[in-house]
Amino acid sequence: MKTVCEMIKKQVEPNFINLETAIKTYDRNALVCGTPAWRYVYHTIRSADKWFFNPFVYEEPDFHEIGMDNPDNPCSVEFSDAELLEYLYRVKQKTIDYIDSLTDEMLNECPEKCEFTRLELVLMQFRHISVHIGMLNGQTIERTGRFPLYLGADTLYRLNKGLYDE
Repeated sequence: MKTVCEMIKKQVEPNFINLETAIKTYDRNALVCGTPAWRYVYHTIRSADKWFFNPFVYEEPDFHEIGMDNPDNPCSVEFSDAELLEYLYRVKQKTIDYIDSLTDEMLNECPEKCEFTRLELVLMQFRHISVHIGMLNGQTIERTGRFPLYLGADTLYRLNKGLYDE
């Protein structure tokens, strides 16, 4: 029988691949509530970097500018899609390593200075990432008429189909 941590890990990879696909198919300059879509990509990755683990004990990445995690705030930095993907890959590996370090019992515990259990933090990030993937993919569908490939738990084999569900 699989542990809960093993089941979570099995969902982590498709979740991050779905975000990667959204990044590879979106229009980075399309406006979302007046803000370029790439800002929502950064917001999503940075949120995963912080909230998968412990948002109350977190060190910002060197390239982070105060407030830029909120797409409504102006910032002087603009990340390329290559830089966003590089950050995504680092956060994905960090998340996998973290899940590998947990036991099922630890999922019911709150990390230091945090009011949420580890399981709640993981579930919140799955929800948050999925919301933003849907937003980005909706724009891609509207712009191109094509549906970006979306992987489920057992559909990693579909990666050889390309970036769109055709």
